[in-house]
Amino acid sequence: MRYFIFLAYDGTNYHGWQIQPNANSVQGEIQRGLSTILRRETAIVGAGRTDTGVHARMMAAHFDSEEEIDCRQTAFRLNRILPPDISIYGIRPVAADMHARFSARARTYHYYIHTHKTPFNRGYSLETHYDLDFAKMNKAGEYLLTVCDFAAFCKAGSDVKTTLCDVRTARWVEEKPGEWYFEITADRFLRNMVRAVVGTLVDVGRGKLSMEEFKAVVESRKRTEARESMPAHALFLENVEYDM
Repeated sequence: MRYFIFLAYDGTNYHGWQIQPNANSVQGEIQRGLSTILRRETAIVGAGRTDTGVHARMMAAHFDSEEEIDCRQTAFRLNRILPPDISIYGIRPVAADMHARFSARARTYHYYIHTHKTPFNRGYSLETHYDLDFAKMNKAGEYLLTVCDFAAFCKAGSDVKTTLCDVRTARWVEEKPGEWYFEITADRFLRNMVRAVVGTLVDVGRGKLSMEEFKAVVESRKRTEARESMPAHALFLENVEYDM
């Protein structure tokens, strides 16, 4: 039987989602806990990979079990085993052909920034004191909805077969005075894509990049033309959508 796990994590202390040699990962922690509870080696497959220091409010993963499990009890026990920076929201049975990565319809990320010093946001939002024109940044975000090739924002050396993405939302939202987040939703994301997009949009907001220059960056399909990636600590995977 196949099961989905829905979870959240603070990525501060992890080298990303994916298991890596000689480094701690979110996937590794969950697999160890699940294997202990089920008393057999149990591999999990995530909806995607988040980089070192990136967080997730909602991540999904799947695993297979030859025997039926008590989802509520397994989730409870898993939460007891896992460190406090990883939380299991729930476990549920799904159809055998459901896949945490390939069955996902869309993923949404938020990148948080604040424009004034505050002690409570510093771990999960980027403090910046630039004068940013969010109207221009939103106009540039709207342009992203009209293109499909995001090679300009893909980390150099990535082994992806295609750089095509269907971006459905790309906008800046003000939560409260001086506190904003960039929301982007797409069917898939390239490695480092969101942070590279945010870094380039910030240069638009600072007046260092015109709208025409921003378009030229996208159309160049060259990572060297886009701006610097923003720090990881302010990026959250907010949601993964499925037809269930």
